[in-house]
Order: sequence, then structure tokens, then C-alpha cells
Amino acid sequence: MRAVEFQEYGAPEVLKIVQAEAPEPGPGQVTIEAAYVGVNFADLKARAEGYRVGSLPFRPGLEVSGRIRAVGQGVEGLSAGQEVAALVGGAYAEVVLAESATVFPLPEGVDLRTGATLPTVVPTAHALLHEVGRLRAGESVLVQGAAGGIGTVAGQLARAAGAGAVYGVVSSTAKAGHALKHGYDEVFTAGSFDEDVRRATGGRGVDLVLDPVGGDTLRRGLGVLATFGRLVSFGNASGEEPWQVGQRDLYARGRSVGGFSVLALAQSAPEELRALAERAFRKVSDGTVSLPVTAEFPLADAAEAHRLMGGRTSTGKLLLRVAD
Repeated sequence: MRAVEFQEYGAPEVLKIVQAEAPEPGPGQVTIEAAYVGVNFADLKARAEGYRVGSLPFRPGLEVSGRIRAVGQGVEGLSAGQEVAALVGGAYAEVVLAESATVFPLPEGVDLRTGATLPTVVPTAHALLHEVGRLRAGESVLVQGAAGGIGTVAGQLARAAGAGAVYGVVSSTAKAGHALKHGYDEVFTAGSFDEDVRRATGGRGVDLVLDPVGGDTLRRGLGVLATFGRLVSFGNASGEEPWQVGQRDLYARGRSVGGFSVLALAQSAPEELRALAERAFRKVSDGTVSLPVTAEFPLADAAEAHRLMGGRTSTGKLLLRVAD
């Protein structure tokens, strides 16, 4: 089978097509004949910095859609030929090995192309707003990265939940139009978002901030929280030192900080992930949420997908097409 791997860290051109033996499922596992693979910022960090890379060579990719090829011993509720989406490691390949706990049958009416957009993005956005952020109707939300995959879904989910105001932050004004079409009332640029939030809210601040950036951006996000506001961290795209929050930041106005990682949840509480995914996927099948695929590349052109995402000009979701 074909797969995409890198043997050294660096620019997108370190991604190479290789020939590899197709995996066979062990107990509790399935193999999936991949149709589409989602491209995520974590893939770029793995390639460039070694994020979550145990050893080289390394095959990136966290989410895949396709048909089950084979089922290992002890697997229940999944069968060969079934169309599924899965949260995995090493998705950039024609055949992908997955733990059955992170394999999800596609909801009725959801095709394989759409399925590849689901495993990380939709459960993450749902958890940020509801399970961790505990958004209530009428509250205001600020989402960093509003034009990306998670941001696109979060804006729609917040609007559907009855948020009083949904504000987004983008890296350039060129991305604002995309966010405004997907649930956002106003969209700010990263350089001045804190000042813009204070203006938009009359100095009150927002009830919930969703932050994948970390560093100074997270600090500024804390600064625009309203009394009893919550901030949920779900990444450190800035590469700055991990955030630390203490009593001085929180006590005076009753603020709180939480965190979420869908990959960590998959390892620590796979049954909770499955329940979360089922709740989140229903928002796609019932039409509440749509995540546009804005660019699609053949598997062999994975480097081009990385260049587009790394240039910070992309919006929505990027996919690799594996099957013809």
C-alpha cells in the first residue's frame, strides 16, 4: 500500500510517498480502507517540530473515513464493509489501523467525504462549548481561529445553542467573510481583538473564550472575560511556554480556566469520547452544522496541503483524497 511519512523534521517537502505493508487488526482493532483523510494543524506541528512524535520515520494523520477492511478479535458493533470515520494515528495511508473504540459508524445521510471532517473537529467544538465551556443561552462567546475547522463548527454550534453574541478572531481580514457566514456576529483580527471585544461589549467582556493559541493570546483572552467568565484552552499554536494561571487571575472576578484535547480523551476515557462523538455527529446529520471542504488534494500531494495550511490563508477543512 501507499503511505506518506517523514524521516526528518522540516518543511512540507520532507513528506514522502512510501510503499508499506498493509496492517492487520489485532484484538480490539479494525483496519480501514481509507477514502479521505483530514489535514490538521497537529500534522504540521508533528512534521515541523516533532509534536507527539515518538520516533522516526513517522506517518501523520489523525482522522480518516472509509470502509472497514477487517475486524479483530473481540470487536463488537463493527463489520467489514461498513462506512466509518475514525480518530487514529497514521491516517496518511491507503489502509489505516484503528482502535475500535475510536471508530464511529457514519450517521445516516453523511457521505465519506464529509465523514473525514468529523472525528477531531466536531467533537472538539462541541466539548469546548458544552461539556467544558458550559455555554448557556444568552451568553457571549469569543472564538480564536474562527475561520479554521474548529472555529467554523464552533460558530454554528454557539448560534444554535442560543448564544447572545458570537465573536470570532482571525489572522487576517481576508478570512472574516468565511467566519461571518458560519454563525459569527462580528469578527476581529488578532492584533486588536481585546480592544475590539471591550468596545463591542461596552467594557463588560465575554462569558466564554475558546483559545487554541496560548501564550500572550491566552493572557489577553483572560483579560476580556466577564465576571464569572470561562476560558477553555485547546492548544498552543503559538509555541510559547505553556500557560499558567493563578489566584490573582481568577479569584477577584470568579473567572475559571479549563482545557480539552480530543486525543487525550481518546486515551483516557474512550467511552466518554464515543458518547461525545455521538452527540456531536447528530448536529451534522440534523443539519445544525456544516463544515465546508475548501481544498482537496490527492494523497501524493500531502505536502501541498501542508503548504496551504501553513500559509495561514486556508479556511474551513482541508482533505487528502486516498481512494479513486
